Amino acid sequence: MPTPTPDASPDTAGWPPPYLLYLGNAPDELSGKTARGLVQFRPQWCVGQFRGPDCKATIDLPVMGFAEARAAGANTMIIGVANAGGSLDPAAVEHVVAALDAGMNVASGLHDRLASYPQIVEAALRNGRHLFDARTPPPTPVGNGRKRAGRRLLTVGTDCSSGKMYTTLVLEAEMRARDIAADFRATGQTGIFVSGRGIPIDAVVADFISGGIEWLSPGRDDNGWDLIEGQGSLFHPSFAGVSLGLLHGAQPDALVLCDEPGRPHMRGLPHFPMPSLRDTLEANLAHARLTNPAVLAVGVALNTARLDPDEATRICRHVEDALGLPAEDPVRHGVGRIIDRLQACFPD
Repeated sequence: MPTPTPDASPDTAGWPPPYLLYLGNAPDELSGKTARGLVQFRPQWCVGQFRGPDCKATIDLPVMGFAEARAAGANTMIIGVANAGGSLDPAAVEHVVAALDAGMNVASGLHDRLASYPQIVEAALRNGRHLFDARTPPPTPVGNGRKRAGRRLLTVGTDCSSGKMYTTLVLEAEMRARDIAADFRATGQTGIFVSGRGIPIDAVVADFISGGIEWLSPGRDDNGWDLIEGQGSLFHPSFAGVSLGLLHGAQPDALVLCDEPGRPHMRGLPHFPMPSLRDTLEANLAHARLTNPAVLAVGVALNTARLDPDEATRICRHVEDALGLPAEDPVRHGVGRIIDRLQACFPD
């Protein structure tokens, strides 16, 4: 599998690497997805992890304290956890202050802004350090749905945290390896930290979500592709609104459906069952046609990390037969066959 190498670099005034990745007291492995995404796609920027006494998540990095991480060269501590509501608990606030006192900048993608805590702001000022809140969106226009030049692919999912960012980055790497002009467009905090740019679309006022994506992915005239990171799911009652606005603003020519086989229910909602792949695909295609009637599905990306290799291959073939689309695990298998289908559907 090609290693994704977007040409963006972090804002060196805001969150310069190397990084200490903060997991705090993450309640489960899924909560550490921001840290895990950085380790997967930017390992050269990551020197260690900080874990609290009740932390249930871990990544493949040395466990370090704040002073130890600074001595190892860490310039920024990134809050590597994501939780429902995106809040900082009191212990996390104390840890952020300690990281600032140790001489690191701090960057966060949570909805809770670092700058909203006086003790954090005071610590940053007395240490001459920077705070960066990735979920502070830029001003964006209201969406207009006008056809714009260029091509766009959007990843969509059956649920939250189903592999949309991973898939989009691996798609970019494969397309660039084939000399196809392609650019990852981040819409969430992890993608912003990985690529150095983007828009936190779930922090945009609802009326401006589709306009935010139009701003993120303007017209392009090089026959290339914008690869837009999806968020949430049309079937998740908490986050479907963001997914729909993103779908309309993306005006996608192509969709790739993302899923984690075997997930028992929607994330955080044990009373809500998972939708079927077919229902999810049909719903996304139907809503995408509002701004691009010619939209096509070109593949299915499956997160099979919890399955053994033989079962992963079996599931991929089953999905492929059922939906008539190439189905692959982007991390395990790559996305070559999905890009083959994309090129067949869009030959010029």
